[in-house]
Amino acid sequence: MLGYVMVGTNNMAKAADFYDKILAELGASRTMEEESFIAWGTGKGKTDFSITTPNDGNAATVGNGSMMAFYAPDNATVDKIYAMALELGGTCEGPAGLRPEYAPNFYAGYFRDLDGNKMNVFHYPLG
Repeated sequence: MLGYVMVGTNNMAKAADFYDKILAELGASRTMEEESFIAWGTGKGKTDFSITTPNDGNAATVGNGSMMAFYAPDNATVDKIYAMALELGGTCEGPAGLRPEYAPNFYAGYFRDLDGNKMNVFHYPLG
């Protein structure tokens, strides 16, 4: 359904290093790279994630109420990526764990990246 999602950054090198490490845990690698844009993906026809410096030359800012969520294959991967995000300089928006208020098996960790974008890594087994 989605072709790609994008967040802005004010420091391309730091953001690229942050996402290289986190997205590698989900099997993603860089699919496109320009001076002001990098995209990661897991295969043709699947949704890519990308970072960019704003085209208008202004500072990248955070969208209030917006969040990206990365699907993880299991709870252990959620724990690993959440911890890694904090080790790499991200900030906690909710520790990794079960969220029964959303669904009985919904397991997620919430963090903000280096530019303040809200992210989530989650596992939600169906059935």
